[in-house]
Amino acid sequence: MALEDQDAQIEKLKADHAGLEQEIEDELSRPYPDDQHIADLKRQKLRIKDELLKLENV
Repeated sequence: MALEDQDAQIEKLKADHAGLEQEIEDELSRPYPDDQHIADLKRQKLRIKDELLKLENV
């Protein structure tokens, strides 16, 4: 993977991670948050974080 492609992928993953964090915050601010949805979002966020760590350590 070219350095520019890798940098672009890292930036996209960071943006996706931030978007998921916002979704989690939005769900938690609802009167009756959906715990299953929050758990799904957190799993997605963790997968992205793992992928970021892999890319940043290459």
